Amino acid sequence: MSTYLSQVWQLLRNYVRDISLQEMPKTTSVETEVGLSLGKSIKKLDKGVKFAQDNLQEDLWSQRLQESLEKWTISKNSLTSKIGDRISGPLPSELCLRVCDRQMYEEIYDLLGNRALKSEIVNQIIELVVSSQKIDPEVLFWRLEDFYRRWCQGEFIDATPDDNLPQKTKLKLATQNIAIGLRQVDIYTGLNVLILLLELHRYAQEQDELKEKITFYPSAQADTDNFFTSQLLRIVNYSDALEIGNFSSIVGQFLKGGNFRNAYLGDANLTGADFSGADLSLAYLGDANLTGVNFIGANLSGANFGDANLSGANLSGANLSGADLSSTNLSGANLSCANLSRADLNRADLSSTNLSRADLSSTNLSRADLSSTNLSRADLSNAILFGANLSEANLSNVSLNHADLCRADLSGADLSHAILNGTNLSDTILFSTNLSDAILMAADLSYAKLNGAKLNNARLNGAMFLGADLSGVDLSRVSLNEADLSGVILSEADLSGADLTDAILFGTDFSYANLNSANLSGSNLSGAILNGANLSHSNLSYAILSGADLSDANMEKMTWGKKQQWEGVRGLETAVNIPVALKEELGLN
Repeated sequence: MSTYLSQVWQLLRNYVRDISLQEMPKTTSVETEVGLSLGKSIKKLDKGVKFAQDNLQEDLWSQRLQESLEKWTISKNSLTSKIGDRISGPLPSELCLRVCDRQMYEEIYDLLGNRALKSEIVNQIIELVVSSQKIDPEVLFWRLEDFYRRWCQGEFIDATPDDNLPQKTKLKLATQNIAIGLRQVDIYTGLNVLILLLELHRYAQEQDELKEKITFYPSAQADTDNFFTSQLLRIVNYSDALEIGNFSSIVGQFLKGGNFRNAYLGDANLTGADFSGADLSLAYLGDANLTGVNFIGANLSGANFGDANLSGANLSGANLSGADLSSTNLSGANLSCANLSRADLNRADLSSTNLSRADLSSTNLSRADLSSTNLSRADLSNAILFGANLSEANLSNVSLNHADLCRADLSGADLSHAILNGTNLSDTILFSTNLSDAILMAADLSYAKLNGAKLNNARLNGAMFLGADLSGVDLSRVSLNEADLSGVILSEADLSGADLTDAILFGTDFSYANLNSANLSGSNLSGAILNGANLSHSNLSYAILSGADLSDANMEKMTWGKKQQWEGVRGLETAVNIPVALKEELGLN
C-alpha cells in the first residue's frame, strides 16, 4: 500500500508541476496583464489540484472496496468445498469466514454509505470477481444477499443508537467534513449492494456452472401465500423519499437482465430505467411511470401495465403475450418485432408507435388509438379492433385475416398489399384509404365508408358490400368475382378492367361508372343502374340484365352472349355505340 501511495503522490506532484509551467504568463510588459494572467493560472491550478485530489480519493476508495470484497469471501478453514451443492437458503453454519457478519456490515456501510456506485467502478469489480483467484463469487453473492435482505427489513436503521450502523457512519463522515443525512447513508448503502447483486446475477446467468447457484430476486420470491412481491416497490419508494427519481438515477442502468417475476411495482417511478432482457413476467406495473424505459428483449408475458405511462419506451422484441396494457400510454413507443399475441390493449394510446413486424394476433385493440402508427408487416390476424382509430396508420403488408375492424377509423391509412381475408370491416371509415393490391376475400364491407379509397388491383372475391358507398372509388383491375354488391353505390367509380364474374349486383348503382374492359359475365345485374356508364369493351355474356337501366351507356365493342336475355332492359334507345350485331338482334335499326 505504501508503494502505491507514493506512486500516486508522485503523479499528483508531476501533474501540478505541468499545470504551473503551462499556465505561467509569457509576457511581463504590462503589470495588469501579468496580474490577470497569474490570477487565471491560480484558478486553473486550483481546479487541477482538486481534480487530481478527487481522482486520488476515488482510486483509493476503489482499491479499498476491491480488497474488502476479497476479505469477505476468505474462510478460516477448508470447508468452502462444502458449499458447492448449495443453491439457496442461509449460509452453511459450518462455513467459518475470516470476516464475521458484524464486521462486514460495518465495512459495507463505511465503503458504500456516502456515494452511488458508478458503472466504471462496477465493471472493475465484476472483472475482479471474474479474474481473481481469491474471490469466491458464490460466497460473495450469499453474503451480500444476506445483508440486502436484512437492509430491506430495516434491521440496520431501526437498531438502537449504540448498534446503529447508519448513524455511526454518518458521525464518522461528519469528522471528515462530509455532511450527509442518516437516510442518505442507509439508502446509498442498500442501493449499492443491490447494484452489486444485480451485476453478479447477470454475470452468473451467462455461466453454465453458476446460473443455478447464483439467482437473485430483488423483490424476493413469490410463495403460495403471496402471488406478488412488494419488496422492490418499498425500496423504490424509500429511495424516492429523498428525491423523486432517485432510485432510477442510481440503480436504473443496472436492472438489465434482472429477475423481477411476480414483482408488484404499481405506481412506481422507473423513468428511463434499463430492463432490457429482464424477466418481469406476471409482474404488476399498473399506473407506473415507465416513460423512456428500455424493455428490449424483456419477458413481460402476463404482466399488468394497466393505465401505466410507457410513452417513448423501447419494447422492441419484448414478449408481451397475454399482458394487460389496457388504457396504457404507449405513444411514440417502439414495439417493433414485439410479441403482443392475446394481449389486452383496450383503449390504449398507441399513436405514432412503431409496431412493425409485431405479433398482434388475437390481441384486443378495441377503441385503441393507433393513429399514425407504423404497423407494416405486423400480424393482426383474429385481432379485435372494434372502434379503433387507425387513421393515417401504416398497415402495408399487414395480416388482418378474420380480424374485427367494425366501426374502426382507417381514413388515410395505407393498407396496400395487406391481407384481410374474412375480415369484418362493416361500418368502417375508409375515406381515402389505400387498399391497392390488398386481398379482401370474403371480407365484410357492409355500410363501409369508402369515399376516395383506392382499391385498384385488390382481390375482393366473395366480399360483402351491403349498403356500402363506393362512389368515385378507384376499383380498377379489382377482383370482385362472386362478390355481393347488391344495392351498393358505385356511381362514377373506376372499375376499368375489373373482374365481376358471377357477382351479385342486384340494384347496384353504376351510373356514370367506368366499366371499360370489365368482366361482368355471369353476374346478376337485375335492376342495376348503368345509365351513363362506360361499358366499352366490357363482357356481359350470360349476365342477368332484367330491369337494368342502360340509358346513355356507352356500349362500344361490348361482348354479350348468344342467348343473352334482354327482356325488361331499359334505356337501350338512348344508349350509345351499341354494336351493329346487337342492334340487329334487338331490332333497333
